[in-house]
Amino acid sequence: MLSRLDLNLLVALDALLTEQSVTRAAERLHLSQPALSASLARLRTHFGDQILARRGNAYELTPFALRLTEHTATALEAARRVFESQATWEPVESTREFSIFGSDYGFVTIGRVVSELAAKRAPGVRFRFMLHNPSIVEDVSNRLRSVDGMVIPHGHISDLPYVDLWHDTWLAVVAEESPVESRLTMEQAAEMPWVMTFQSRSAYQSAARQIQQLGVEQHIEVVVESFLSLSHFVRGTNRVGLIQAALAPLALTAGGVRVVQLPFEPTPLSNALWWHPVHGRDPEHAWMRDLFVEAGRIVESERHRVDDPD
Repeated sequence: MLSRLDLNLLVALDALLTEQSVTRAAERLHLSQPALSASLARLRTHFGDQILARRGNAYELTPFALRLTEHTATALEAARRVFESQATWEPVESTREFSIFGSDYGFVTIGRVVSELAAKRAPGVRFRFMLHNPSIVEDVSNRLRSVDGMVIPHGHISDLPYVDLWHDTWLAVVAEESPVESRLTMEQAAEMPWVMTFQSRSAYQSAARQIQQLGVEQHIEVVVESFLSLSHFVRGTNRVGLIQAALAPLALTAGGVRVVQLPFEPTPLSNALWWHPVHGRDPEHAWMRDLFVEAGRIVESERHRVDDPD
């Protein structure tokens, strides 16, 4: 079937779905409006659907076109990767862009180091670090087909290849004026309101699960999908939050908060880079994975351990 298709229609379809306008899509692709209108006509014939339907003075995507949006972007990305591949690859000559899902925690720890190493060894290579969310994590196998990887601790993903990067631990963060001393007690954990990050079936803090397993149901006042902003929701309140030890120095520089120990020994965080098997034999991807492993060793050696918050 592919041999009978004009794959240029995929580019036209992506522009039409994105712009929702023949005129704007034509401008984006540097084509004439009649040329793109002809492509739209062929797409309508192929799919048996209008793709763009007029509503008053504007056009909107049909329900079928909305379903095509994500598939089209994924297919274009896959095609781009195929034709950017090279029989021989020299990092110093490459202009490839690697795209990585992760949290802001992952970006300011290992992402920062990876970008620094790449800038020295392959100055034309770019990294695009994109925030994940629960829906991406829950559909990780499909999502990783069109990107290069995801940085996330063990416990959220299975049945995909990975490399371990660095380890971390959990601390509690409280306001400077909080009655909590150097260690949070279980009684305080039960009584104080909490700020949580990524509170869903697939995205959660492992230390929060441990607290629940110890018989404490936390009263959650705020859920924020950012580790770096958590301390701002604690400062000046009686709330408590969970933060990785590597982020503790950044939290303290913002002022108004302290980090304290948890009332139990938290299970260590084992952070890893995960990818789809389709990338397994790609030499460029292998180079990127090695870069992450090296960066992981650097992060491990630099990681701040806050043994005495006072």
